[in-house]
Amino acid sequence: MCRAFSANRLVNYRVAQSARQLFSQNVRKARLAKGLSQEDLAELASLHRNYIGGVERGERNISIDNMEKLAKALGTTIDKLVPGSPSPAKTLKGA
Repeated sequence: MCRAFSANRLVNYRVAQSARQLFSQNVRKARLAKGLSQEDLAELASLHRNYIGGVERGERNISIDNMEKLAKALGTTIDKLVPGSPSPAKTLKGA
């Protein structure tokens, strides 16, 4: 929630989350649900543990390749980690 002053009144605005923020939150939720540490997830995904922390804090502009590595390590898919994004099957269906 974001607040702004408009004509001497405080107005609340709901700010939409970026895909990066959504992905980072869902990676953390999925990791915790599986009982994995950041270090465990890093090892499963062949990534550095510091990188995992940066991803979960939304500090990393993560590549699709690394998104896929994390999704596979968590036993899920990218579209489950970023709900609302078009799934590859839906996108290719119309092509």
